[in-house]
Amino acid sequence: MNKLLLTLLFTLFLNQNAFAEDKPNILWLFQEDTSPWMGAYDYEVQKGETPVIDKMASEGVIFKRAYVPAPVCSACRSAVIVGANQFRFGAHEHRSRRGKGALPLPQGMKTLPQLFKEAGYATFNQGKDDYNFTYPPSTYIKVNGKQTSMSWREMPKGKPFFGQIQLKGGKTNTGKFPRERKTNPGAVTVPADYPQNQMYREIVAQHCDTIRSDDDRIGRILDELKKDGLMGKTIVVYFSDHGANNLIRHKQMPTEAGLHVPLVIIGPEKWVPKQAVRNDLVTILDVSATSLTWAGIDYPEWIEGQNLFADDFKARSYVGSGRDRCDHTIDRVRTIRTDKYRYTRNYKLDRVFLQPQYRDNKDYLKFMRSEYAKGTLDPKLAEIYFGERPAEELYDITLDPAQVNNLAKLPKYQAVLKEHRQILNSWVAKGDLGAGQEPDIELEINGNGRFKGVNAEYERVRTDSDGDGLSDLWEQYNNRDPKDGQLMFEFDCGGWQNEGWISDGKTTNISGRQGFLNFDLIAEKASLKRSGLKLDSSRNQGDLVLRIRSNTPAEIQFSANGENIASSKVSGTDEFNDLNFALGANWAGTIKDLKLEFKAPAGTKIEIDWMRVK
Repeated sequence: MNKLLLTLLFTLFLNQNAFAEDKPNILWLFQEDTSPWMGAYDYEVQKGETPVIDKMASEGVIFKRAYVPAPVCSACRSAVIVGANQFRFGAHEHRSRRGKGALPLPQGMKTLPQLFKEAGYATFNQGKDDYNFTYPPSTYIKVNGKQTSMSWREMPKGKPFFGQIQLKGGKTNTGKFPRERKTNPGAVTVPADYPQNQMYREIVAQHCDTIRSDDDRIGRILDELKKDGLMGKTIVVYFSDHGANNLIRHKQMPTEAGLHVPLVIIGPEKWVPKQAVRNDLVTILDVSATSLTWAGIDYPEWIEGQNLFADDFKARSYVGSGRDRCDHTIDRVRTIRTDKYRYTRNYKLDRVFLQPQYRDNKDYLKFMRSEYAKGTLDPKLAEIYFGERPAEELYDITLDPAQVNNLAKLPKYQAVLKEHRQILNSWVAKGDLGAGQEPDIELEINGNGRFKGVNAEYERVRTDSDGDGLSDLWEQYNNRDPKDGQLMFEFDCGGWQNEGWISDGKTTNISGRQGFLNFDLIAEKASLKRSGLKLDSSRNQGDLVLRIRSNTPAEIQFSANGENIASSKVSGTDEFNDLNFALGANWAGTIKDLKLEFKAPAGTKIEIDWMRVK
C-alpha cells in the first residue's frame, strides 16, 4: 500500500514537473505613464542611456507601433487584464465600479490570471492593479510588494508562473537620480503641440530621466531571473499603460502621443523570435491574447487580441482606442489609427479639449490657462486646447505626429475621412457601453467630493437652491455665488461651455472657444433656449445685458416663459457691444425658460461673451 502511494506521488511529481517544463513562465513588466522615448525607439537624447531596454529590443522583438486601448491607467489595465476593449464590458470610466459603486465583471467573464490559474499556473501581481471591477482575492497569490522583492520566488514550486511587476515609469521621483545622468533640457525636442519654452523642455527631460531610472530597475529584475536560472524558460514582456504623465496632450488624451507605448518581448526562441523589428500596427490587447497562447489556453469568446507570433498572423489594418471619464472630467472619444492616419470622433462638443482636470494645480497647466486668458498663447495651441471642439479629427501622422493640423474639413481629404469614419463606425458597432449614462452613484463619488466635476452630467445629482439653472456645487466650483438667485451666464467653464443653452438646430455648434458662445446661422432665423430655471423675477430687475458681436447686422428678440420681453439690434462689427433688453411687465413671477431669437442672413457669425441682469 505504501509502495503504491509512493508510486502515485512520484508519478504526480513527474507529471507536474513535465507540465512546468512544457509551459513557459510569463512575466509582464507593466510600466506606468511612459512614452516610447528609448534609444531603441530612435529617441535621440536617449541613445546610450537606456541600455537594458535597448538590449532587450536587439535580442528579442521590438514593436515600433504598439497602442493601448485607453490613455489612462485603470481603463487600460482593465482592458488588458481581461483581453477586451474596456467599453465592451463596462470598465471604461476611470476608477469606477469600486467602493460604493462596486461591481464585478459581467457573468461568465474572467481575468487572465483566473484563466491562468485554471490552467495550472501560479499567478502574482507586484504593485498596483487598478481595475474598474471587483475580483476574487484568490486571483493572485499575495506577494511582498517591495520594489526590491522578486515575487516569483514566493510562488509554489513545480508550477509555471504568470506574473506582473509594476514599474513606476513616468511617476518615478527623479529627485535623487544622479545629476550626472540627468537629461539636459537644452538637448530635448518638445513636441510641436506644446509651448516651446524652458518649462516644457524640463518636463520632457524629466520624463526621459524616469525612463532611465526604470531601465536600471528592469536590469536588476533580469539579473535576478538569470541568477535563478529562469531566463531559459521565462518570457518577459515590457510595455506601458499610456503616454507621459506631465504632458497634457499625452496622458488621459486619445492622441498618438497618449496611446503610443513601448512594447518589447524577450524569451526562449521556442516562443519568441530573435532579433526582430515589427512595424505593423499592434494593440496591447494582443499581448493578452499572445500570453494565453504561450500557456496553451484557448481564447474565451470576449478576447479581441490575436497571437502576435501565429503562423497565420495577419497584420491589422487599424487599431482602435477610446477615452471616457477620467477622474472628474467627463468625455467620450473614440479613435482609430491606420497605417498613415489617425481619425478621432468627439461625442461631447459642449466642452473644450483642455477642460478642467486633475492636473489643474500644476504649473505647466496653469501656464497654459493663463496664457490663453491673456491672449498670448500661440494661436494654434489656443485652437487645439481651448478652441471649439470638432466633431471629427483627421491627421496624417507620418507628416504631423503631434496632431497639429486637423485635415477633416479639407476637400482633398474627404475620401480618406469617409473611409476612416466607416472603419470607426464598424468597430464601435461591436458594442460600446460608453454611449449610455454613468450611474448616479459614480457621478456622486467622482464629481461631488475630492474632485470638483463641472460637466453638465453632474447636474442631475445636484441641487440648485436659487433657481438660476446652475447647481450650488457647480457655482461654488466656478467661483460664483450659489445663493444670489441672479441670472448670469459667463460661458467661461471649459467643461460646460454652453451652460445649458441649446440651439434649435438652425445654427452650428454654439459651444465655441472657451469663454464664449460662438456660432454661425444656418438659416435666416434661429434661436437659442435655456430651460430648467426657477428664477425669482423680483430678484432680477433692470435690464438683461448681452455682450455680443456679429459680423453682419442682426435683430435679436428676447423672451421668457414664452412671452416677448424686449428686442434689440446689433450692428455688424468686430467689436463687442453691450445690448440692453429692458425687463418689462411680462418679466414676472417664476422664470422657467429663456429664449433668444436671431434674424440675420444665413452664414452670419455671432459671438456671445456673457449675459446677466443689471
